[in-house]
Amino acid sequence: MRADKLIEEEFNRNLGLLTAEQQRKLLNMRVAIAGAGGVGGIHALTLARIGIGGFTVADPDTFEAPNINRQYACFRSTFGKNKAEVLAGMLQDINPEAAVRSMPSAITGANVDEFLEGADVFVDGVDFFEIDFRRLIFRRCYEKGVYAITSAPLGFGATLQVFSPRGMTFDDYFGIHDTMPHLDKLAAFAVGLAPNPYHINYMDLSRVSLTRKTGPALALACTLAASLVATEVIKLGTGKGQVLAVPHYTQIDLLRKKFKSGYVFMGGKNPLQRLKKLIVLRKALAAEKQAKE
Repeated sequence: MRADKLIEEEFNRNLGLLTAEQQRKLLNMRVAIAGAGGVGGIHALTLARIGIGGFTVADPDTFEAPNINRQYACFRSTFGKNKAEVLAGMLQDINPEAAVRSMPSAITGANVDEFLEGADVFVDGVDFFEIDFRRLIFRRCYEKGVYAITSAPLGFGATLQVFSPRGMTFDDYFGIHDTMPHLDKLAAFAVGLAPNPYHINYMDLSRVSLTRKTGPALALACTLAASLVATEVIKLGTGKGQVLAVPHYTQIDLLRKKFKSGYVFMGGKNPLQRLKKLIVLRKALAAEKQAKE
């Protein structure tokens, strides 16, 4: 990669906020992104524009009409096309020098190492409801010494959690274990993402279906999530700023003008988090039942 030429031409306007040496470090990074939809797509495009030079993007799905409200690689012209392959083309259109690898398949135990090969950071773009798939990747990142970042678009805001390979694990932070029922895992994941559920006050829970794996999402929340993730990737790649790993978390809600940078003592073992999990599960199931009646 012709780093000096790229810095001089494509990424010159990054300078002043980043040094040329920091920009060079970003150009030498590889980020692995699972999911090329609502958050995964805008994560990748944002990272490409700050000058990340290597990407591995995986997604087995194709674009369809319901994706257009929030998925940044979805256009009418891309309906029916594989998400990872479309996004890979957009990344190389931004930076033809970028080393981009697309995987139009689901991540499994058989190919997770291939997916993470050479990655400096893993960025989570997995659908909220695919909890065991997500756990597999986070567990392997921890074992391989790779930082992992997740940011959930929630209502008019977003959350942020960074997982250090030397810190609390994904399962420990969210309080999830193998024998838990699937819906309990999702509830535990939800309350770990948003210890302060600002969005619950205005979200129509009847539009959330745990069984159909659907829920409301806005493009602006995905954009905010990408800003949070990109900032952490810059920190990890350049050493600029402090990275606070879980049980630290960040939450922003633009509609309610809320910002919280907090700490979940004991992670998923915190009694209050366990109580929140039960409440969230009960509310979601009751709203879904009412919507069917």
